[in-house]
This record gives sequence, C-alpha cells and structure tokens, in this order.
Amino acid sequence: MTNLSDLPLRDDLRGLTPYGAPQLHVPVALNVNENTHPIPEPVARDIVAALARAVSTVNRYPDREFTELRESLAGYLGHGLTRENIWAANGSNEVLQQVLQAFGGPGRSVLGFAPTYSMYSILASGTGTRWIAGDRDPDYELTPATAVRWVRETTPDLVFLCSPNNPTGTPLSLDTIAAVYDATDGIVVVDEAYAEFAPVGAPSALTLLAGRERLLVSRTMSKAFAFAGARVGYLAADPAVTDALRLVRLPYHLSALTQAAACAALAHTPEMLAMVDDIRDQRDRLVTELTRLGFTPYRSGSNFVLFGGVADPRATFDALLAEGILIRDVGIPGHLRVTAGTEAETTSFLDALARRGPAAE
Repeated sequence: MTNLSDLPLRDDLRGLTPYGAPQLHVPVALNVNENTHPIPEPVARDIVAALARAVSTVNRYPDREFTELRESLAGYLGHGLTRENIWAANGSNEVLQQVLQAFGGPGRSVLGFAPTYSMYSILASGTGTRWIAGDRDPDYELTPATAVRWVRETTPDLVFLCSPNNPTGTPLSLDTIAAVYDATDGIVVVDEAYAEFAPVGAPSALTLLAGRERLLVSRTMSKAFAFAGARVGYLAADPAVTDALRLVRLPYHLSALTQAAACAALAHTPEMLAMVDDIRDQRDRLVTELTRLGFTPYRSGSNFVLFGGVADPRATFDALLAEGILIRDVGIPGHLRVTAGTEAETTSFLDALARRGPAAE
C-alpha cells in the first residue's frame, strides 16, 4: 500500500498533520464550540421551503456573485455596510484561505498570537505563507504594546487577530486592533467568529472599518446562528478587498442550496439568535462553577471556556468521555476547554467533573 511519504508531496507539507477534532457520537458533545441548540422548528420549515425552491433550478449554475446573500449579510451587520463590502464562502476557513491566496503566498508572512486558532498556521502552510507565532501577555491577553512590538519586529504582510481568541476565549480591545493597523502596511484580519456572544453593547471591529481599507472583519454563521453544518462564513471590508478575492475564488464557489439556506436563516435573525442569551448564561455559569471547583477559568467573550489547574488533562478528558461527555484538549499543559451547551448539557459536564475531585493544587 502506498504511504503519504511515497508521494511527491510539497516539501513544506511533509510531516504536517491535518486539522481535526475527535468526531465521536456521544450524548454530550462540547468540544468544537458548536451551538448545541437546535434550529427552531418554524425557521427550519422555512429553510426547507427555500431549499425546495432552489432545487428546482440546480440544473443551472448559481448566482456567481451571491447577490441576495451579500445584501442579507450587509443588512444583518449594519454599520452602513452594503453588499459591495461583503464577501462569503464555504465557512470562514475558506474565507481566510482566500485572503491568504490573495495577499499571502511564497515570500510573504502572516503574524498571529499563540495560542490561537490552529487553522491559521495550517492555512498559511497550504498557501505557502510563512507563519509567525507571536507571544501573548499573561492570562492570554493581548495589549496594544505587545501586539505592536511583534508587528514592528517581524514586519508581516498579514496579521490575524482572533477576537475573542480561540482557544482561550480572551476578548480583544479595539485599541489593540487600531494600534496593529497603524503599525503595519499589510492586511489586518479580525476574526470575529464568536462576536455575537460578547457582552451586550461590546463594540465590534466593524466600527473601525471606515477609512481603513486594509482592515477585514471575518464572521461565521456556524456559531450563534447554529448553522455549522451549512458552512457559511463571510467578511466585511473595503470593496477593493472583495475585488481581490474574486481573483482567487473558484467559479460558482457557493452553491445555490447554500445561498438559499443562508438567506432563509438570515430572514429569521431574531429567532436564530434567541438562544444566544442562554448560551451566555451557561458560559458564565461555567466560569463560576469551575472556579468553585478549584479550577482557573479565563475570562471569555465566546461560547466556550478555557480552564487551567487540571492535574492530568488526558486522564480528565478520558474520564469525562467514559461518561459520554466530550470536551477538548487543546494541547495547553494543565488546561482543557469546554463549550457552553444547553443547561442540561452544562450540568452533565459540571457534575461529572465534580466527581473527578478538586483541581490540582
């Protein structure tokens, strides 16, 4: 049998491993930051009806410019954005890949601040872009001074800022984003995949877009919209950026079915986002109860919590899995990460963790 090492693979891809969290069928899956609340039944019926209408025309290529979807996304985001400011693709990972295809590549670099979303470095490798891992401040924060120092020392062509950061949940200030933008002549991407879970009234990087033509704000429908299986990601930026992304996108990259489902979901935005408050409550409950159990949870503006003080992360992970509860070992020594699920799911996790005993001294 042929092995991967037998193939004429690109040298810079040899030895790498693909992205992938465990995909296990368990009663309580809290490992990949999905929205564990189901789509409301009336909304699901409307989405199905939209899909049925789209199926009747799938003998033709879809709208290459996904015009209705861009208009719907612009209306959802607000901030004076129009469809000319919007781009979308099959999940925010594809959006970020297209950004790197357009602005990265051989001889160029992208700076991120570790630990952060592991797909950034994988996408960089896939596009031949050099990945630079900058440091964070204590408790995984990122101050303007630290971020700017790394920008000036490494002069990257792109900077990826995860806000709030994955896997730590740490919020990112607008001051840090603005300072990074002012310190570089390159592209600055703010990944706001979890923006809807921020405290009510917390400002988005969308407020910084005006007058900053190199600033891109990436979002997804996977999390707050409970649309992970539909694979819809998008960004807002200067119209010149969307023109650049047209140069690298595949023809008709968003299917008619994807466009129809996303537009139908956005037409029911209030219903789709109704569960966000409950998820915030469960996240805050996790922080409170993990602290009570002796662990060290970090402040989170997302739908998950990273917690330290775990004496043996692998053993704890395995013990929870044995009870049908799947969380995430993100590879940070002494830490684990858990998604805020429904009240029942969160209770199952906390009860099982309490049975494991107190945190490490």
